[in-house]
Amino acid sequence: MGIKVPGKRYGKRLEHSKVFGHGGGHGKKNGNADLLITPLVDMFVIIVLFLIANFSATGEVLMMTKDIVLPEAVNVKEVEMHPVVMVSNDQVSVSGTIVGRVEDLTKDEYLNIPALEEKLRDMKKQFEDLHSMAGGTETFKGDVNIQANKDVQFKVIKRVMFSCATAGYNNINFAVIQAGGEKTAALAH
Repeated sequence: MGIKVPGKRYGKRLEHSKVFGHGGGHGKKNGNADLLITPLVDMFVIIVLFLIANFSATGEVLMMTKDIVLPEAVNVKEVEMHPVVMVSNDQVSVSGTIVGRVEDLTKDEYLNIPALEEKLRDMKKQFEDLHSMAGGTETFKGDVNIQANKDVQFKVIKRVMFSCATAGYNNINFAVIQAGGEKTAALAH
């Protein structure tokens, strides 16, 4: 009689049963597993719906930078998607394109900023061309958002506003921080 490994021993009748893992199926296990597509699709639909429900476009309209500290205001309205003119202590930019340095703008006595006017006129022409090709009835309203640091001289802000108006952007909104309560970016008209 051979040496047996210690442990539980089943009787002769149960020694070869499938219930106790000894009988019949002593071979290779099947390497293919069925992938259930329906629960997988359900999971992705739930994830997409969750992301859509939690996405807010209002916070993405204005790009908050560390060199621009917005002033506070009480009477505000929700931020809308319009061209943004950013005025920091160092430079003036439109949609990420630098159009002038504040240092140069304080020296000049002119009221307009030619590079800013040109960029805004190009954006106006793009808007009009796009809507005319699409056959839309939407007209150009001339809305612009100015996001200026609260420490910038009024002389510079005045020149930016004049350049916006000269380029056809007459509805000027200022980006501010809503005072009292929740600190969110908003527009003061």
